[in-house]
Amino acid sequence: MASSNQAPYHPTAKLPKPTSTIASFFSSWKITNLYSLVACLCVISYFLGVWKRGGTSNIPMIITNNNLVSKACAPANDTNLDFNAHHNLNEAGPRGTLNTRTSYPPCDVSYSEYTPCQDAKRSLRFSRERVIYRERHCPKKSELLKCRVPAPYGYKNPFRWPTSRDLAWYANVPHKELTVEKAVQNWIIYEGDKFKFPGGGTMFPNGADAYIDDIGKLINLKDGSIRTAIDTGCGVASWGAYLLSRDILPMSFAPRDTHEAQVQFALERGVPALIGIIASKRLPYPSRAFDMAHCSRCLIPWGNYGGLYLIEVDRVLRPGGYWILSGPPIHWEKHWKGWERTKEDLNAEQTTIENVAKSLCWKKLIEKDDIAIWQKPSNHLNCKVNRKLTQNTPFCPAEDPDKAWYTEMETCLTPLPEVSNVQEIAGGELAKWPERLHAIPPRISRRTVKGITADIFQQDVELWKKRVSHYKKVNGQLGQAGRYRNVLDMNAYLGGFAAALIDYPLWVMNVVPVEAKVNTLGVIYERGLIGTYQNWCEAMSTYPRTYDLIHADSVFSLYQDRCEMEDILLEMDRILRPEGSVILRDDVDMVIKIKSIADGLEWDSRIVDHEDGPHEREKLLVAVKKYWTAPASSGREESRKHS
Repeated sequence: MASSNQAPYHPTAKLPKPTSTIASFFSSWKITNLYSLVACLCVISYFLGVWKRGGTSNIPMIITNNNLVSKACAPANDTNLDFNAHHNLNEAGPRGTLNTRTSYPPCDVSYSEYTPCQDAKRSLRFSRERVIYRERHCPKKSELLKCRVPAPYGYKNPFRWPTSRDLAWYANVPHKELTVEKAVQNWIIYEGDKFKFPGGGTMFPNGADAYIDDIGKLINLKDGSIRTAIDTGCGVASWGAYLLSRDILPMSFAPRDTHEAQVQFALERGVPALIGIIASKRLPYPSRAFDMAHCSRCLIPWGNYGGLYLIEVDRVLRPGGYWILSGPPIHWEKHWKGWERTKEDLNAEQTTIENVAKSLCWKKLIEKDDIAIWQKPSNHLNCKVNRKLTQNTPFCPAEDPDKAWYTEMETCLTPLPEVSNVQEIAGGELAKWPERLHAIPPRISRRTVKGITADIFQQDVELWKKRVSHYKKVNGQLGQAGRYRNVLDMNAYLGGFAAALIDYPLWVMNVVPVEAKVNTLGVIYERGLIGTYQNWCEAMSTYPRTYDLIHADSVFSLYQDRCEMEDILLEMDRILRPEGSVILRDDVDMVIKIKSIADGLEWDSRIVDHEDGPHEREKLLVAVKKYWTAPASSGREESRKHS
């Protein structure tokens, strides 16, 4: 957190160079003369080398101060980027001058919370049936913004975890609607210049921690068998926030609706979340991803449309996984008057849910107080036998159960992988956490992921240990616990980057692009990590300023002929926090092009060598997004609007 009396931000401040005998000898020279001499010597060396090689050159080139120079002559550390957060909050608006031909001006302050694919105005064009209008609906190419989304005036760096779980700056998310609508439920409290999150919720008046303890009395949350969880209709994600202290990694989601900024609050708190809704399309996760699914009065009509929404939960729930429901209609006999619904209505709703669960072959484990828990079977052997005798939900025809990007949901049951006996776990048994992280994932050991073997997996683990070690040398802040909390890996492959950072107090959203040659997101979940599918020609389902650090491995080569490079970088700028960092790796030619656009975005950036040295064509671009906000006048207008 920065204070208002700090020095202005200087992310490219250079460290003093060590003195030497040669340096002392030339100390009387003017620096420009010294540079001229070095440049001349480099040019002479270069052409001598070319002559000896018969007129060809293999000397690698890099960008230094926007000039292409020979790597052999470039200084070892041309620019020392400062990844620390120390902006001056008294200053508003972008600073610095551009040295590139293309610049990207700030957007109007009205776009400070712009979510392109969940834009409220655009959504009005779509059907209200099954709340389809709240799904992803992205702008056309002609509608894409070519400007930088501003932070609201007064924006500050979020509190560090775990303090951020309970506190957020009002200026960062200037919305008081939930403090009024949910005042009696203890979701969120506005106090001074901060929001406080007491951990309350509609169905956990004693706090999310106590509520999770109640769940822990019904199923085992401590033995490592439950690692990944999905929270549907998450509110401000207090359930997920308090799961994290139990080594359970949540994926929380909620739509952008009348309860303004729910997901934005979750992300500001440092809790994994995406904007999302169960409507007509599959959730953007692979099959058999989550150990536990949860709904606490999430207002999803589970029994409607032939049980379609529970069928989708079944698809993403692993064999033996749990579904937890609290709130209406559970224990309606006690609560029906407070819910302002008739006993008949609530009884009918619960009966429908029970019937759908039975048709999915789920077993109801317990219903105690306000909580009911079902368990998915470990395989479908008995389920298939029963279907021959009943008219239950049919199995889906042969299809890819992991396909989940703009894929229509259907009222058929996703079949589990075949087993040889009723005790066998379909798809393979998962190791308990934390062994799960480095154990060979069943999808790999069973060779169901094309071209990936156990040896390749192990090599990937070691590769990313090496790469992250190099990243820490390039960006010293990466090795400091607490500097980064929300991290995005734009092309995660097997989740090696996230796995190498597992000991730090951060979480990584592992993205598998839908254009990737191999769909590896199921492997990532089997490792006990989380992620989502994404087409990077479109915007991500998240708010501006979501991530503290963005990692992009070969993303621009993947999308080279699919969409504009500048649009991907503008999206990265939208979802990156002020003073957030970028680590990007790609072919040198691609990195040079990216550097030009990064300069237009006013990122402080430099190109550095691959971890294996200067002779590798792949290079890294490391960058810091400067601190800037909307002007003070617009900030006051926004504050009045939301008061």
